[in-house]
This record gives sequence, structure tokens and C-alpha cells, in this order.
Amino acid sequence: MPDSQHNFRDPPRADPPRPQVPAADQTLRILSFLARQRGPAPASAIATALGIPRSSVYHLLGALQEHHFVVHLPEERRWGLGLAAFELAGGYSRQEPLARLGRPVLADLVDRAGESAHLAVMHGRDVLYIVEERAPRRPALVTDVGVRLPSHLTATGRAMLAALPREQVRALFPDAAAFADRTGRGPRRPSELRELLREVRARGWAFEDGEVTLGLGSIGVAVLDHVGWPIAAIAVTYPAEEERDPAALAALVAPMATELGRRIRGARPSRPKL
Repeated sequence: MPDSQHNFRDPPRADPPRPQVPAADQTLRILSFLARQRGPAPASAIATALGIPRSSVYHLLGALQEHHFVVHLPEERRWGLGLAAFELAGGYSRQEPLARLGRPVLADLVDRAGESAHLAVMHGRDVLYIVEERAPRRPALVTDVGVRLPSHLTATGRAMLAALPREQVRALFPDAAAFADRTGRGPRRPSELRELLREVRARGWAFEDGEVTLGLGSIGVAVLDHVGWPIAAIAVTYPAEEERDPAALAALVAPMATELGRRIRGARPSRPKL
């Protein structure tokens, strides 16, 4: 038969690769699902959300319970994370992977911006600084490793607060008594913080000018995980007298925050293109 008479069709699409160890894959998916919830969940919700047969979910939860990775709450008919999962989180903290992953990213940012940079995480109502990269011949900062500062006054804190659910922000800052002060600047009541965070969400980056240290300004961008949760924030700080363009600095910080998020999620690192 001539080629012109053949009925050519598009090749069928390949199915996504199946896990080589299905039980291990399903177990890890269950743990990841529970870690994303705001509280314990029923087995039926786990089965429906993950597309795993309910009988398999019960078997896997039983195995996880034996090893203390989950706990069963019989009165509520729900399952939550157990002590072994908490121990994993503690091991993560002890190994400092976030700081290790963030340090080279911040060093690259300092080279590009010519200003000092730091990496912070939320710690209650404060931010905790875990990495600082000092630029040559730039002023000393208060954002040294281990320092805690009020999140509503810092660029890193504002960037993370803007990415949190509004209900959580209200719980952190319920009234005027929750607002600490350093230089007489910054929001002092919940309504002022809400307006400030609306501006941060609209811009995509946070800004502070003298709220932490008079004469210094900072630009911060949140580092988000795969579900959009702010796990950290990166910021650069500069002398206010030099009148740096905040938007231009934000354009340097944002791809670095994206890159750090990619590294934390385990994706292949790539050098940000600016």
C-alpha cells in the first residue's frame, strides 16, 4: 500500500512511570499528606485525597503506628503525625540543611547586589536569622546568626507574614499589645499590619526603612515550598542614604528566593538568570 494511503496517528501518550516500590511510595505520600494538614485526618479522607484503596491506607497506617510515625485518635477516628515524625523534624534542624542550602545562594546574591544579605525563618511572632553574608565595606548589621527580631518590623518577616493565611496572622498579632517597637517606626496595630501586608502581596516583595535600624533599609522575598507555604525569606540590607532602587534590588532577590525554594524541594539547582 502506498505511503499516502496510510492512516497516520499520533503516538499514544506514555503513562507516567509507576513507582518501583508502590507500598513505600504510598507510605511517603500518606506522611506528606498528614504533614500538610492543620490537624489529624480520618483515614477515609486520606484514601480519597491520595487515590489509595481504603484497605491499603489502614494497613499502611497500622505499620506507621507500630513505628510511632503516626498516632490514632480513636475518639475522633482520626490519624495524626507521631513522635517519630517529630524526631525526623528535629534531625532536619540539627543537620541545618536550610542554612547549608542557603549559604551559596546568599553569597551569589551578595556578589550581584553588592550589599549584605541574610536568610531568616519564622519563630513564633519573631524572625530568626540563620545565615548572614556580609558584603565588603558595608556596615555591620544586627541580623547576625541566632538573632531574633519582631517579624512585623523586618523585610524578611513581612515577606513571610504576607504569604501566611490571614487567620494565622491575626492569631500572631491579635491586638496592639503584640506589636514590639525598636525605632518608633512600623505598624502598631492589626489594621496597620493588614494594610502593609496587602501592599507586600501586591508587589511580591517586602520593604522596611529604618524600622529595625535607623539609616538602613531592607528588601525581602519569601521562600515558598511546593504548596506555597513560606519556609524562609531572603533579604538584602543597604544604607538608606545611598537611595538604592527598591524594585531593582527586589529583582535581584526574587530569583534567589525561587532558586533556594527549588533546592529545598530537591529539584536540580540552576543558576538564576537575571
